[in-house]
Amino acid sequence: MFAHLPSFAIEFVRLCIWLMLLLAIFVPLERLFSVHPQKVFRAHFSTDLVYYFLSSLLPKLLLVLPMASIGWVLHAILPTGLHQRVAALPFAVRLIAALIVGEVGFYWGHRWTHQIPFLWKFHAIHHSAKHMDWLVNTRAHPLDMVFTRLCGFIPMYVLGLAQPVANTIDTVPLLFLLAGTLWGFYVHSNIAWRFGPLEWLLTTPSFHHWHHTLDGPINRNYASMLPWLDRLFGTFHPFHKEWPAHYGIEDFQPAGITDQLLNPILPAKPIN
Repeated sequence: MFAHLPSFAIEFVRLCIWLMLLLAIFVPLERLFSVHPQKVFRAHFSTDLVYYFLSSLLPKLLLVLPMASIGWVLHAILPTGLHQRVAALPFAVRLIAALIVGEVGFYWGHRWTHQIPFLWKFHAIHHSAKHMDWLVNTRAHPLDMVFTRLCGFIPMYVLGLAQPVANTIDTVPLLFLLAGTLWGFYVHSNIAWRFGPLEWLLTTPSFHHWHHTLDGPINRNYASMLPWLDRLFGTFHPFHKEWPAHYGIEDFQPAGITDQLLNPILPAKPIN
């Protein structure tokens, strides 16, 4: 346990630095260009702050074994020529292909968390937020994040766009995950920016806020970065100048973070 303390401490400091940068970027923007006026330290801010650290640390630890195992299995059963040809592609081509393939995987992983009741029990924590801002991005059960990330990375492994068993660090999946994480903070933010015609190509807060609305169905606008995937798979919600008035879900969620993490795992309590 103590042998891992230095690396854990370094990771914690790194997350604190990232947190300061995110605060410096999003807090002023949300004050200047807010969708809904709200305080910086709004209700449940401290809870979401705890989720920020949990969602950044735990999924990485939980993903090490399954990603390594899947990588080795695919490396053994897939033709080596395929991965060699893909690895020989220009870096920019590989990165763009990984973005599209990974986004398709994330889309379906996200969609399944809404359609499969067992997965929804974990994903509901993310949708329980009653306010939208950048920090809501990390309000998620670690097992929910593990599932969706696996859905994104497995097709990348199959096509050789990520090399989990290579002798060197593959920067493509790292850049893909970094871009997705940073964009996730943006689309959850309380910033009223619109991109005009570019909204056909890239998601915006307006697009994603409709996925969190309390006043209508949330089984739409699943894509994290590429909204045309929702158009392709029939889950796109058209939006114009309107924004949702309320956010959250009607499902019961415990108030404490420990209870929220355990609630999807423990058997349901009988109703008296």
